[in-house]
Amino acid sequence: MYESNAVTRDVAPGNTLLGLLQRGRGDGAVHALAAGRAEALSALDRCVSRDPRADWRLESRSLYYARLYTELEAGLDGIAGHLFCPADSAEPHEERTGLALSVLGHLARYGRRDAADLLRRYVAGGANWTWALDELADGADEDALRALLPAVHQRVADGPDGDRELAEAVRRSWEGGPWRLWATHDERVRRAVEQLPFERWRRQLSPEGPAGCATTAEVLHWAARPANPDQAATPAAEPYRRAAAAARRLTAVATTADLPALLDAAATAPPAARAAALLHLAAAVRAFPERLPAVLDAVEQAAACPDRTVSTAAVDAVGRLPGAPSLDRARAWAQRRDALGTAAACLLADHGTEADAAVLLDALQHHLLDPDARGTTLARLVEGTGRLAVTSAVPLLRHVYRETTCSHLRGRAAEALAATDPDFATGTAVECLWDCEEATRELGARHAPTRRAGVLERLRRLLADPMEEAEVHAAVLGRLSA
Repeated sequence: MYESNAVTRDVAPGNTLLGLLQRGRGDGAVHALAAGRAEALSALDRCVSRDPRADWRLESRSLYYARLYTELEAGLDGIAGHLFCPADSAEPHEERTGLALSVLGHLARYGRRDAADLLRRYVAGGANWTWALDELADGADEDALRALLPAVHQRVADGPDGDRELAEAVRRSWEGGPWRLWATHDERVRRAVEQLPFERWRRQLSPEGPAGCATTAEVLHWAARPANPDQAATPAAEPYRRAAAAARRLTAVATTADLPALLDAAATAPPAARAAALLHLAAAVRAFPERLPAVLDAVEQAAACPDRTVSTAAVDAVGRLPGAPSLDRARAWAQRRDALGTAAACLLADHGTEADAAVLLDALQHHLLDPDARGTTLARLVEGTGRLAVTSAVPLLRHVYRETTCSHLRGRAAEALAATDPDFATGTAVECLWDCEEATRELGARHAPTRRAGVLERLRRLLADPMEEAEVHAAVLGRLSA
């Protein structure tokens, strides 16, 4: 909860070709195809070798970049140099090579043999080889997969250590096809594959942490005990992790009879136990609405607590509260310029009425200037202005769409503009057809005017692309058949 992105991303301004491509904007693809080839290829290679995304699990880029490699008929020397440089062994984490491997996977499925060859080479010698194997497994025939088994054997030493490494590789893989195929021919792989469900069963049979607690008192006691800082990857964040885990367990064990104890814990317990009680009560209060005022009071008091675990839990608890019953208190909190005020504005964005439009507009304006705003805050405020059709927010929404480096947030801004901006169809919607995000392309397919130059051709290309998502295909078919 306290973690931030530790990687400093070198993202160029949004009015440059590199900046557009790093953001995954539709205009980036259009301009790359019209720019000088050397400039476009240099920018494209840089994007793939230095992943520009703040959250690589949330934002899409691989299909966007793979399409540009295809349309520019670009070679893969830049990707090869990135994958096989000395940093691959010095920095073996997935974030360094995952985007490049995903781009190669798309290119291999487009029929690029050089991309498939690079993936096979990386399976044999790269640090993030299980990801490369997953990319090859999607669409590869059985003969091609069988041919990879000797390379895997060469990677894994004989003996118990090698067996554990093999089992860990099976556990990390998303695509089980290669392992199941190899298991029919290879005894070591068969044992590794069979071990996976056994390990899961053993963890379920002997639960650790809050999963082994059977009562509310036991869960709160577990949360309150001091954590071992030597076992925590981020000791400062460990109390909140324990609180969140305890709150999840309380969902299973807490009963109505425990309400007094939980309310008392939310006010007076040690920090992690207090945080767990707050998170659980906010989510569970729908079942006992008569207790809502007491829960709201506990959240407000905890938000002022100097302990960060408690104050953070109070703010997060606001997002778990029932919408309509909590609106009056949220409107009062939203006048504050602190974390509780921000959480309240987000609650109004999710559940408020037209009467809350001015509050949302003010909060959106404020957080555009706040570099410390949480990643989800702007997205929820943007979605709220779209849900309530706050037309006065159009200039701010356009700013978010143009300037954000997060393609997921840009997609939310595009959806809000579709509901508020009368010029959306003839402007932003057309660019959305080339966007890196599936949902944003689908939005463009539903709104872009077919009479606009280039739109019909783009719709047909999206429909003909076997890599395109089914939802986009459906939206395109709906427009072309209308």
